[in-house]
Amino acid sequence: MALPTSVRIVEVGPRDGLQNEATVVPLATKVALIEALADAGLKTVESGSFVSPKWVPQMADTAEVLAAVKRWPGVAYPVLVPNLKGLEAARAAKVDEIAVFGAASESFSQKNINCSIAESLERFKPVVDAALADGLRVRGYVSCVLGCPYEGDVAPAAVARVSKALFDMGCYEISLGDTIGVGTPLKARAMLEAVAAVVPIERLAVHFHDTWGQALANILACLELGVAVVDSAVAGLGGCPYAKGATGNVATEDVVYMLDGMGIATGVDLLKLAAAGRLITAAIGKAPASKVAQVLAKREAA
Repeated sequence: MALPTSVRIVEVGPRDGLQNEATVVPLATKVALIEALADAGLKTVESGSFVSPKWVPQMADTAEVLAAVKRWPGVAYPVLVPNLKGLEAARAAKVDEIAVFGAASESFSQKNINCSIAESLERFKPVVDAALADGLRVRGYVSCVLGCPYEGDVAPAAVARVSKALFDMGCYEISLGDTIGVGTPLKARAMLEAVAAVVPIERLAVHFHDTWGQALANILACLELGVAVVDSAVAGLGGCPYAKGATGNVATEDVVYMLDGMGIATGVDLLKLAAAGRLITAAIGKAPASKVAQVLAKREAA
């Protein structure tokens, strides 16, 4: 299959990238980051989650963030919602898109959300039904699609089952996440082919972590099968609290540079994007994980 002519990038830095960050990020910094990402041309900026602050204290101010952010026309600001209580908070924050988060691994599901895969899907159903009834769009995440920190390899058929259940529930798009970053291109293709047999390829997105340095190669392998939506985090923010040593999401700067070089349109201004990455990494006292951001920083300093 020919490569797509354009790719929609789903920026997950403000939520997935920051949720496990030990340093408390000030409200004003989160707002500035989200606004900078929208200004860079990103059309989907995941902006927080309405989960228990006991479990994810970094996201405790999501309502305040959404109230303060200047929302750009044509930009979506989705939030993660685990239950009906979270959905009520999302409604109050006037979001137009939510996401629900499942796993392809039974062990990871138990560790991450304290229930089986089947139970998680039962919990999501009333949330998705209520959101759709309110006119909200719902995105489904599937984690551990290429490996689990507790079980090892995950069968493509297991990923396909969970993906189809979320799609049949009403999720407009299913994001396939290599949560611990162990995937390689041929394994990524095999997984994607299994899922695409039960969910249309145009309804699928890929979400790769870069623990073993394979994320860009995996993305390219999936683009060749027809995927045209890629999740990434500015500056390579993120990690997984349930997977020791797992690093962040693939860096948005690196994805944009690769796609630009291939003539695939993203609508993202790389220099503005890199500036957004510097803003947040300075705030948390870390260097950007993005190779592209590092090169651009050296050029600016020269």
